[in-house]
Amino acid sequence: MTSELSKTFDPASIEAKWYSHWEETGAFRPDRPDAEPFTIVNPPPNVTGSLHIGHALDNTLQDIVIRYERLRGKDALWVVGTDHAGIATQMVVERRLEERQDKRTNYSREDFVQKVWDWKEESGGTITRQLRRLGCSMDWSREQFTMDEHFTKAVLKVFVDLYNDGLIYRDKRLVNWDPKLRTAISDLEVETHDVQGSFWTFIYPLADGSGDIRVSTTRPETMLADMAVAVHPEDDRYKDLVARGAKVTLPITGREIPIVADEHADPELGSGAVKITPGHDFNDFEVGKRAGIAPADMLNMLDADANVCQTADGLIPEDLVGLERFEARKRVVEMLKESGHLVPHITKTKKGEEQELDAEPRTIATPFGDRGGVVIEPWLTDQWYVDAERLASPPINAVKSGEIEIVPKTWEKTFFNWMENIQPWCISRQLWWGHRIPAWYGPSVLDGELRYDIPKAFVAMETAAVEAKAREYIPYDGADIVMAPSQSAALDAKGNGIGKTIHLWQDPDVLDTWFSSALWPFATLGWPDAEERVQKHYPNSLLISGFDILFFWDARMMMMGYYNMGERPWEKLYLHGLVRAADGSKMSKSKGNVVDPLGLIDQYGADALRFFMAAMESQGRDIKMDEKRVEGYRNFATKLWNATRFCQGYGIGASNTIKAPPARLAANQWIIGEVQQTVEALEKAMAELRFDAAANLVYHFTWDRFCDWYLELIKPVLQSDEDGPIQQETRDVAGWALDQIMVMLHPFMPFVTEELWHAQGDRKYDLILAKWPDPRAEVSKDATDAIDWVIGLTTATRGARNELGISPGEKLPAFIESPSPLAQGVIDRSSAAIERLARLSPITVGKAPSGAAMQVGTGSDVFIVPLEGVIDIDAERARLQKALAASQKEAKSLEGRLGNANFVERAKPEAVEKAKADHRFHLDEIARLEAALTRLG
Repeated sequence: MTSELSKTFDPASIEAKWYSHWEETGAFRPDRPDAEPFTIVNPPPNVTGSLHIGHALDNTLQDIVIRYERLRGKDALWVVGTDHAGIATQMVVERRLEERQDKRTNYSREDFVQKVWDWKEESGGTITRQLRRLGCSMDWSREQFTMDEHFTKAVLKVFVDLYNDGLIYRDKRLVNWDPKLRTAISDLEVETHDVQGSFWTFIYPLADGSGDIRVSTTRPETMLADMAVAVHPEDDRYKDLVARGAKVTLPITGREIPIVADEHADPELGSGAVKITPGHDFNDFEVGKRAGIAPADMLNMLDADANVCQTADGLIPEDLVGLERFEARKRVVEMLKESGHLVPHITKTKKGEEQELDAEPRTIATPFGDRGGVVIEPWLTDQWYVDAERLASPPINAVKSGEIEIVPKTWEKTFFNWMENIQPWCISRQLWWGHRIPAWYGPSVLDGELRYDIPKAFVAMETAAVEAKAREYIPYDGADIVMAPSQSAALDAKGNGIGKTIHLWQDPDVLDTWFSSALWPFATLGWPDAEERVQKHYPNSLLISGFDILFFWDARMMMMGYYNMGERPWEKLYLHGLVRAADGSKMSKSKGNVVDPLGLIDQYGADALRFFMAAMESQGRDIKMDEKRVEGYRNFATKLWNATRFCQGYGIGASNTIKAPPARLAANQWIIGEVQQTVEALEKAMAELRFDAAANLVYHFTWDRFCDWYLELIKPVLQSDEDGPIQQETRDVAGWALDQIMVMLHPFMPFVTEELWHAQGDRKYDLILAKWPDPRAEVSKDATDAIDWVIGLTTATRGARNELGISPGEKLPAFIESPSPLAQGVIDRSSAAIERLARLSPITVGKAPSGAAMQVGTGSDVFIVPLEGVIDIDAERARLQKALAASQKEAKSLEGRLGNANFVERAKPEAVEKAKADHRFHLDEIARLEAALTRLG
C-alpha cells in the first residue's frame, strides 16, 4: 500500500531517519555467508579530524561501490576506523594543556598518554558521526582504531618479524627534524615554500697561509660544523690543492678541514667550491661519507630545539652556544664581517650606482613541516629504519604483471619512479602518543666489561622475552634484571660491578603512524588471529584513495601485504583527484576558499552532494567545486520525488517482480528496453570505475527517458476513462521501471531512493538490501524504433522552434513527401502522439507548398514546416543575421587573443579559461544561427 508523499522534497527530514534505521537493523554488516565476498577498507581518517571536502569525495566513491556490490548480492564488507595520528593528536592535547598554562613535561609519560585517551573518548568521534551524515554504509560493529589492543598486537608483531628478518635496523642518518614538534618527520610530510633569503660568500683561508678559497651558502650558521670543502675533480683551479692535501682553517672555530674532490660541486656555480656540513645537509651527508667521514664522527651543532650546541671538538665559541638558529645566523655573519671574511655582494641601483650588500638577495626553496609549520632542520640522529628497497620488489612486480591494477593507468609511471628509487623508511618518532617501539636496551659487553654508554638492543613483543634475550647475551649467571625508566636512569643506577644488577630500558620513541596504517587491510580483520575472517576478506577487493597518499599509505600497504600475508592487499587500486575551488586553485584556509561539505549537506542534502561528487569524478582528474551543480542535483532528486507523486496519482505503486512485466504497448516495451540498455551500460561503467559515466547514465535515464518521455507517452493511457488491460499493463510497467530507477540510483542517492521505495508500497526488505535489476525481457524492435522516431522528431521540432522564436505550444502543419516505412507506420497509428508531443498537426504525406519553411528530421525522414503567417520571415532573418555577425566578430576577436602567446602565458589562468569558454560559446552560436538561417531558406 502506497503512502502519500508530501508535496515538497525535504532531504533533512529523511536522512537521519533512514541512516539510524539502516544502522540499527544491521544493514551494513556482511550477512551472506554463502555469497562471494566484496571487501574495501576506508583510508582511516585521523581521530582528530573532521569531514572536509576531500573526505566527502573519497567516502562517497567507496559508498557507491559498496552499495552497488551489496545490491548485486555480494557479502559486502566496508571496514571503517580511525588512525591514532601520532603527531596530530599529541599536538591537539598539548594545545589544550597550553590553554590552561600547563604542558606535557609536567606529567609522566603514562599520565600524559592517559590524557590523550581521555581526549579521544571525549572528542575523537567527530568524523565518524559526520561520515554517517554523508550516508556511508560502513560496518560500524567492526569499527577499528589503530591503537586498539588487537591492532597494537599486530603492529608489534610486524616490527619484531621485520627486525628478525633483517628488514628493520637502527642507524645514524640525517632526518627531517621538526624543532617545534621535536620529532623526525618523513620526506612526504615536508612542504617546500619559496622564501626570500640571502646568498652569502665567505673567505676560508688555506691552513698553510698560501691563499684562500671562497665558498657561498644560504645557511651561514652551519659553517660552525663544517668538515670539508668540496671542489669538482675536473676543476683545474683546485686540482693542485686536492693533490697536495691542502686544508683550510675555518674562521670563528679555527677548525682545520680538508679540501676534497667530489662531483657534487658545480664548477659553474659561484667559485665552484662548496662548504660541506655533513651533519646538517642531506647532500653534504653523502659527500661526507664518500670522503670517508663516518656518520658517528660527523659534527652536530644544533640541539632538538634547533639551538646551537657545542660540537664534539669543542671549537664553537661559548657566546654562540644556546643561540636560536636564526639568531646564530645573524651573529655568524656579523663576526665574519668584522673579521674580514665576508665577501660583499656588489650590485647596481636603479640609477646605475654601485651598491655594496652583505649578501645577494635570493628566493630560496625552503622545507617546512606540514604540521609544525616551522623550517625543517636536517639533523643527524639515531633512528629506526625499514629496508624499503627490499620490501618494494614484490609490489613493483605485481603492478608490472597486472596482479595489482592501478586505475587510472597513468599513475603507474609515478608509482614505479618512486618505488624503484625508494629510500630507507625512517619509522621512529620522538613522541609519547603512539605504538612504543618494542626495543629495549642494555649494556654491551666489551672485553668483559658492561658498557652502558654503548647500548645493545633487544627486540621482542614482551618484557619476558627481552629479559631472556638479555640473559642469553650477558654471560653472568645470577644477575638481577631491572627495567629502568630511561637510559639516564640506568646509567645512574647501574651498580658497582658485574654480577649484581643489569638495568634495561625501553626505547622512548614511537612508530610512525603510517607504519601501523600500512597493516590496515589485514590487521582490521583480526590478524594475526581470526583466521576464518582473514581468509574470507583478504585480499580486499578494491582500494579507493586520493593520489596524494599513494606513497604515504597505498604503496606501504602493498609492501606489508606481501611481506606479512604473502599476497596482494587488494586486486585494484583506484586513485581519484583533488576537489579544488571553482577557479581551479587548491583549497586552503589562508585563501578562504575551503568548502564545508556539512554546510552543503545542510543546504542541499547529502544525496545532492554525493551525486555531484560521482558525476564530476573522471578517473583521477581534479574536481572543480560548483555549488550550482550541487543545487542542480538537489533539483534532480526533487524531479524524481515529483515523478513518484505523479505515479501515485495514477495508482502506480511498488512492483512485485524483478523480471520485467509482460508488455504489448509500444511505450511500455520501449521503457523496458531502455532499462535493459541502461543496466548493461551502468554495469560496464562500474566495472571500469567510471563514476562520472555511471552517474550520468542513471541521471539521463531517470530525467530524460523516464520522467520527460515515458511518463508523457503514457499520460493518455493513464488518463483514459476506460480502465482495461492496457492501463493495468502500463501501471505494472511504470511501477516496475520506477523500482529499477530506485535500485540503480540507490548507490548514488541512498536517502531519497529508500524513502521513495517504501512510499510506493509495502516491501519485504529495505532498498539497501534489494536485488540489482535483471529485466530478462524481449522487446519488439519495431515498437522501440517507433518510440525513438517520435522522440527524435519531437526533439528536432522543439529545437527548431526555439531557434526561430516560435511558441512551443503552437500547432504547425507539416509535410513529408516520401516517408520511410517506419514513419508511415507511426503516422498511421500514432498521429495523436505526434500532435501532442511535437505539436505538428495536421501531417500531410505529400509535397509541401512553396515559400519559407523550416526542415525538421528524425532518422532518414525530413518534414517541411511552412512558416508563412507563423513568423515575420524578413524580420526573423534580419535578427538572426545580426546575431550571427556579432558572434562571428566576437569569435574572431577571441581567437586572436588566444593565439597571442603573450596573453596565454601572462594573463591569469582564470582569464585564459574564460576566454576559451567564451570562444567555444560563440562558435556554438555561429553553428546554431547558421542552421536557423538555413531553415528559413
